[in-house]
Amino acid sequence: MEEAEKRLHEKFHVLNTFLDHDDIVKFRKTYLDMHFYDQSTFYLGLKKEDRMKLYKILSPNEMGDMFDTIEDDLPEIPEFLAEMNVKYASQMLNYMYDDNAADVLEHLDKSEIDAFLNEMPKTDANNLRGLLHYDTETAGGIMTTDFVKFSQDLTCSEAIKELRRVAGDAETIYYLYILDDNKDLVGVMSLRDLILASASTKLSEVMNVDVVAVNVDDEQEKVAQVFRDYELLAVPVVDHSNKLVGIITVDDVIEVIDDEAQQDYSGLAGVDVDESINDNPFQAATKRLPWLITLLLLSMFTATLVNHYEGLLAEASILAVFISTITGTAGNAGTQSLAVAVRRLATEEIDRRDFFKLLGKELLTGLMTGIVTGVSIFVIVGLWKHNFVLGLVIGVAMCAAITVANVAGSFIPMLMSRLGFDPAVASGPFISTLSDLTSVLIYFSIAGMFLQYFVGK
Repeated sequence: MEEAEKRLHEKFHVLNTFLDHDDIVKFRKTYLDMHFYDQSTFYLGLKKEDRMKLYKILSPNEMGDMFDTIEDDLPEIPEFLAEMNVKYASQMLNYMYDDNAADVLEHLDKSEIDAFLNEMPKTDANNLRGLLHYDTETAGGIMTTDFVKFSQDLTCSEAIKELRRVAGDAETIYYLYILDDNKDLVGVMSLRDLILASASTKLSEVMNVDVVAVNVDDEQEKVAQVFRDYELLAVPVVDHSNKLVGIITVDDVIEVIDDEAQQDYSGLAGVDVDESINDNPFQAATKRLPWLITLLLLSMFTATLVNHYEGLLAEASILAVFISTITGTAGNAGTQSLAVAVRRLATEEIDRRDFFKLLGKELLTGLMTGIVTGVSIFVIVGLWKHNFVLGLVIGVAMCAAITVANVAGSFIPMLMSRLGFDPAVASGPFISTLSDLTSVLIYFSIAGMFLQYFVGK
């Protein structure tokens, strides 16, 4: 890998030299021989003056091939489009796959979008407007309209002839979608099946009628689950009338999975991981402060609770030594339980009807881990402080706190899921702070019950 990166870096150096000396022929030869992803990496590393040279060297089609591989959520995209000639940018967007072009246009204001679309052929512009109409996190928002569809009445030889004509405009030709006379989706074929079928056979006779499809309004997480379950390279998207409106390809689903993982991490960490490197400190602080202030206010309940037991601490100051041990361990247990629950809900490994069954399982899991941890701390404290009654208090409190935190870590995200909210919003810091509150309450309640047995020991 390091050797490959070194060669790529050397190639970039050569390209920059060609660009500096305006050696267009050699630049085009070297640049266009590279993979589109490597082309985009080189482009993103250029200064504005060098990008302006590139727009004169490359055609809109060649630029579109490269732009198809650029991440659509880059904050610099509006800047890139603004520095291009409007006609050039419109031709580039028109050459890109529709779903990628729509993702790029979503960064712009309506007036800017209209300026680009007005330069495109009416049919292509309407396709993009249709895609921009859908919610970005639904099947409609990530689908493309560049796919291959045939009438079920075609023969296989006719379909192959038609495929040669339209394949260049399709994002994928691995799957061919078959429609009836009403334009309803009635079947699907793989390219392999088409090639192997008899030339005179009609598509309706060899197509697979058991079509796995998603609805245009389905959430993107559900779409990703379909790809995972059926191991497909593309999935058709239909409207509520079963009309085929687009397809979703596996590369778009990979982006969805990556985005969902980042969002889940954001929730678990209590921070916005999409924070841009270009954000100034004020913007970064503004994104982080809401969670921090909320958690600060919640932690004040814990401080108030500790203050309530000030008299108990005055009688047995040794109790203060173990507050952080109990709250920290319980918080870790709660975060573990939260992470497992969020993953199960995200991958739909569990049926939401098994709510109480899962809670029971987490209760037993928390109890088992709590007992082992509690016995361990009981022995450690008893030997360390030569006071096994104190060790018993710490051990029982630890066991109870871990059990409660474990159940809360599973209960809260499952409850939020049942209510229709994103379970990842039940963040790790939130669970940790909540477990601090419950752990302190449990700890001092148990300590108060046994106070007379270990004070002065």
